[in-house]
Amino acid sequence: MSKSMIESNGGVDSYRMFINGEFHDSVSGATIDVASPTNEEVLYTVPQGNQQDAVFALKSAQAAQKAWAARPAVQRGEILAKFADLIRANRERLAKILVSEMGKTYGLALGEVDVSADFINFPAQAARRVEGDILPSDTPNEHIMIHKVPYGVTVGIAAWNFPLALACRKIGPALTTGNVMVVKPPSVTPVAVLALGELAQQAGIPAGVLNLVTGGGSTMGEELVTNKITRLVTMTGSTPTGQEIFRKAAERLTAVRLELGGKAPFILLDDGDVDKAVEAAVISRHLNSGQVCTCPERFYIQAGVYDEFLKKYVAAVGKLKIGDPMDPSTDIGPKVNAHETDQLEKVVQGAVKAGAKVALGGKRPAGDRFKKGHWYEPTILTQCTNDMAVMRDEVFGVVSPIMRVNSYDEALELANDSDFGLAAFLFTRNMRLIQRAVLELEFGEIYVNRPMGEQRQGFHNGHKLSGTGGEDGKYGMDNYLEKKTMYVNFSE
Repeated sequence: MSKSMIESNGGVDSYRMFINGEFHDSVSGATIDVASPTNEEVLYTVPQGNQQDAVFALKSAQAAQKAWAARPAVQRGEILAKFADLIRANRERLAKILVSEMGKTYGLALGEVDVSADFINFPAQAARRVEGDILPSDTPNEHIMIHKVPYGVTVGIAAWNFPLALACRKIGPALTTGNVMVVKPPSVTPVAVLALGELAQQAGIPAGVLNLVTGGGSTMGEELVTNKITRLVTMTGSTPTGQEIFRKAAERLTAVRLELGGKAPFILLDDGDVDKAVEAAVISRHLNSGQVCTCPERFYIQAGVYDEFLKKYVAAVGKLKIGDPMDPSTDIGPKVNAHETDQLEKVVQGAVKAGAKVALGGKRPAGDRFKKGHWYEPTILTQCTNDMAVMRDEVFGVVSPIMRVNSYDEALELANDSDFGLAAFLFTRNMRLIQRAVLELEFGEIYVNRPMGEQRQGFHNGHKLSGTGGEDGKYGMDNYLEKKTMYVNFSE
């Protein structure tokens, strides 16, 4: 155990886990290297926690939960609002950590920090607005009261693409509603999340209420999910990982909330605004180097505007700059690691082999600047068919496969022909078709005539293999509360 969050040695910063209000190395002393996606240099080490570390964190949380839940909700909200303020006050430092470990552009990293603070502050401000119900009873002199109570010890598992925001998206509502939480960030991008420990101390979050741990999924992660102390698991990540967590949690009937993979269709109809659609597609497909679960991943463009859209989209994407994520002029940084880049290259090569044509990109960039790091050019594929892997499997990168369609009904059928149901995009001026889409598109989040980007007061949830549960807004907060029914008889 150490009193410091971080130690530096030879240019490598070593971060510690945050458990029970203090900073800890792993019990084994083992560590995980965290390398820069830009140049592959090791910048950080973090503890490689195991089952023993997980149990320590869970027991610390369990010991703190009752006292935390006993505080008036408004007091919990005040502490969390201060936590959000401290995140904002450390905006530039946290953003630079995100750039260094994940490779996103600095402007986007600043935005992630802002969103992270908002994910804490929104539920904190809603602390007074958690409501139950009083219902009429069939029995005389009796009331039925539906009371909402915290689950207790919760576990938050975050994905690597927006590690800070996804962690805070869980921390805010969990702690506001009287739960305590153990957060496990991904091993590939854990540092910004671990940096929250120091801010939690400064904000006055009591020891054990928030714990931040690092380690492998098969050791640390499995213990967090299967331990009897854990009452709820909330996870953002890939569908296969979510399915495995669901199976593990089922052994104890632990509550599970999953936000998983997506394969968002982008539908542009003949009456849609082509320029607006192109602008939205460029932003939404290439944000964070295409590593966003709600990115448009397959394009269905109606025949009447297909040629115009393709010409303008190729021209706009061709102007995007790949390079140093700290350079303000950079649009696209590196992929997060070599595995992700290899997978992207494989899926593009597979699509071309299956008959797709490369309209732009289709390879790793040339030049000395890109010999180190994990880079891939923005790629546009035409002559795609809906049975290709590039149209069916989640592709976490800057690849746009495009199909020509003849009608809304054809686009709808192709869009719904997917195991995923997270997000969808529709561009049309026809209000009748927009209203049909509300009922007919099998996705939890639909963007009509605009780029992607959910808001705090909304509800972010997936259908089908894209998840169960959901986050944000009042419905997201409700996912962190159990219901307790009381029949109160007051007859003599």
